[in-house]
Amino acid sequence: MNVLLLGSGGREFTFAWKLVQSPLLTRLFIAPGNGGTHHFGTNVDLNGEDFEAVKSFVLREKIDMVVVGPEAPLVAGIADFIQSDPSIKHITVIGPDKQGATLEGSKDFAKAFMKRHRVPTAAYETFTAATLEKGYQFLETLKAPYVLKADGLAAGKGVLILNNLQEAKDELRAMLQDAKFGEASSSVVIEEFLDGIELSVFVLTDGKNYVILPEAKDYKRIGDGDTGLNTGGMGAVSPVPFAQGEFLHKVEERIVKPTIAGIQKDGYNYKGFVFIGLMNIKGDPFVIEYNVRMGDPETEVVLPRLQSDLLELFDLCGKERLDQAILKLNPDTALTIMSVSGGYPGSYPKGRIIEGLDVPTDGLVIHAGTTKLGGKIMTSGGRVLACTAFGKSIKEAQKKAYHMTSLISFDGQYFRKDIGNDLL
Repeated sequence: MNVLLLGSGGREFTFAWKLVQSPLLTRLFIAPGNGGTHHFGTNVDLNGEDFEAVKSFVLREKIDMVVVGPEAPLVAGIADFIQSDPSIKHITVIGPDKQGATLEGSKDFAKAFMKRHRVPTAAYETFTAATLEKGYQFLETLKAPYVLKADGLAAGKGVLILNNLQEAKDELRAMLQDAKFGEASSSVVIEEFLDGIELSVFVLTDGKNYVILPEAKDYKRIGDGDTGLNTGGMGAVSPVPFAQGEFLHKVEERIVKPTIAGIQKDGYNYKGFVFIGLMNIKGDPFVIEYNVRMGDPETEVVLPRLQSDLLELFDLCGKERLDQAILKLNPDTALTIMSVSGGYPGSYPKGRIIEGLDVPTDGLVIHAGTTKLGGKIMTSGGRVLACTAFGKSIKEAQKKAYHMTSLISFDGQYFRKDIGNDLL
């Protein structure tokens, strides 16, 4: 099979690393890829949101499957584009159609879906600039902390959790009237705060059948002890000790099954991932959000635990035969630590040379924001590298991952020192 993988981050590196292990793979192209993905296939200077360019490429290279890593091409409708064109509609797309992708593209759409299909979630209302005063009034009915979510895609930065009512009102005005997050915050979802422990559950579905992949817990704040600004994710752990047995049974019965049934009932052409952001509240699961692709950095611990052939799973997904899938998992703990550029998630320098990548390690060094120039690997993004290690315990995996991280260096390198500590 010839496969085109769209994306450039740590998630896509991990996909490429896993896909190249499959005997079903003939050739792998990564568009645009990063400074490490060339080890697994051919990096291609191709924009996944330029659908005509994607069409030309898949025809020229006789691509059988397109795996969509990030959310933007999905929300823009790449699956619909491919499936509606007679010359390329035979190609399998791993990713939902545009309507299904709206589960991530619009918080209001997702909340209405949950309400319609009785998926447990927080109470909410949606407001625009025209209903700003009603938004203020709704905030006054809630207790602190106050949760404000930009309705559209905001690169993981559109969620604010505020403890002060006046500050919440000021931020609501900034989002709606001053376009704090651009078009993404032209409407804002305000919801009640759910007080519990957060985790993510990942499902691969063909629209009617599904398999549940390993759960993971990520760490979004820049600082130790979950302090400071939200980031795209500073590390992750899988499995999650508090999310086993009875809790995961509740997740499947109360959330996964009604979600997949809702996707089918609403008529989405959905072949891909459902990332379910959950809150564990005294042993009961509630949905915070849906994403329509794998998470990052959760992918960096979920896929390494997968012992099944990923390409075979994708092939079954495309053929709507996921009920035949056999999932094999590594029971050990995987833990990943993200090294980021100094200044991230604000402004940060690029083009710093990365040292230590040639040192043998007992784990997987995952490129995220890297590029290859003149034979050297350099930083090109905020989140630069992830170091994933396995252990029989969280402590063992943590020790190995931090040792790996210590062997790699670049100017301005920063990483959290406490990934996994809250689970010990």
